[in-house]
Amino acid sequence: MNIGVVGLGLIGGSLAKAIKANSDHIVYGMDISAPVVYKAKLLDAIDDELTSDRIGLCDIIIVAIYPHDTVSFLQEHSSHIKKGSIVVDCCGVKEFVCKNAWELAEQYGYTFIGGHPMEGLEKSGFEHAKKNLFNNASMIFVPNKDIDIETMKRLKDIFDAIGFTRYEITSPKHHDELIAYTSQLAHVASNAYIKSPTASEHQGFSAGSFRDMTRVAYLNETMWTELFMLNRDSLIYELDLYISNLQEYSDALHRGDEQTLKRLLKEGRERKSQLS
Repeated sequence: MNIGVVGLGLIGGSLAKAIKANSDHIVYGMDISAPVVYKAKLLDAIDDELTSDRIGLCDIIIVAIYPHDTVSFLQEHSSHIKKGSIVVDCCGVKEFVCKNAWELAEQYGYTFIGGHPMEGLEKSGFEHAKKNLFNNASMIFVPNKDIDIETMKRLKDIFDAIGFTRYEITSPKHHDELIAYTSQLAHVASNAYIKSPTASEHQGFSAGSFRDMTRVAYLNETMWTELFMLNRDSLIYELDLYISNLQEYSDALHRGDEQTLKRLLKEGRERKSQLS
């Protein structure tokens, strides 16, 4: 099978490396950086460059670039994509991407399935890509309601080889609502937390809590701004709720209200216990 990977950053590079390491499929790779494509080929992460001429050879195309770039890529290249092939993206938002991609797929005769690999690192770029990045990870698929089981099976077989062991099937709207909470809010909270002037004095006074809280503060602001803005209604809802909850703790401390503070902490502990 011929597989094309568009975007050889952390996610796309790791996917390409995993496919090459765990299957006999031919992998073509595309990136805006020519040196990255050259390096990927040199390191056997891909067999060759994915050019416009080779797009039509691919049975599956994995698009691992930003949401607007994903839609632009499909608008530009859909006429080259082989009829009956599968295209899956890796974007962190799905309503914007799927709406546009499903229309193009129907027009040009291929199948588009929204995708979101639930794994990553703070660092970005091909130099941080790892063939085992997705071992035992969860993969979210967002298929059109008319998808057939054989097409899903073909795609799952590829992602099984990559290392994924859990799959979720959902709608674009539900995906974006959940991701606003599980991922986007966490990045906002971490990014805001690290801005305290006290952070510069953490050496010797910090351990696991500080590391956990600040890990995703190191982010790609260009990518995350795009993701936040494309999902801003869901993110605003979660962020406003989070601020409201934090305000309760602040109010209890300002009042010196031990009973309310203890209640709030107990509620949080019990909620975490329920979710574990």
